[in-house]
Amino acid sequence: MAQSSEIVTLGGGCFWCLQAVFADLRGVERVDTGYMGGTVANPTHEQVCSGSTGHAEIIHITFTPSAVTLKEILEVFFTMHDPTTLNQQGKDVGTHYRSAIFYYTPQQKETAEVTIQEINAKGIWPAPIVTEITPAKEFYRAQETYQDYFRNNPEEAYCQNIVAPKVAKFRKYFLDKLKT
Repeated sequence: MAQSSEIVTLGGGCFWCLQAVFADLRGVERVDTGYMGGTVANPTHEQVCSGSTGHAEIIHITFTPSAVTLKEILEVFFTMHDPTTLNQQGKDVGTHYRSAIFYYTPQQKETAEVTIQEINAKGIWPAPIVTEITPAKEFYRAQETYQDYFRNNPEEAYCQNIVAPKVAKFRKYFLDKLKT
């Protein structure tokens, strides 16, 4: 009997970067960009970027736990963005770029907490992880223009200068976890 899918929602800066990385991770069935964590229903990208909605730019990942564990997903997540900067990833600044794990089950919360403790104990980052761990709220899927942005716009300057290096880093460090 096939194992059912699971969902986790992650925020770590611009959602284009994370979506491009996780789209290549073995065991990931689907990655949607969107918004979560705020108070405005059905926000637009412009509203979220204004910082007035309370939402974070996020990726909504559907995965098969028998092919990739949540711990493995979080290890990739913590490698692909700086989880030690509050509300900032590079030049992207604001609460909508915060590092966040939105969990759906107590087990996901526990896995997130243990993973952060382990990474902090190893001293991988020069400062403590500030990633928020919070219950998932309603997921608002981003407009179609923002889905699979890197795949659809590989020559765009942001994709070349910001997204492509993150994808290259992922492929270098997690070669054994790439989809075939």
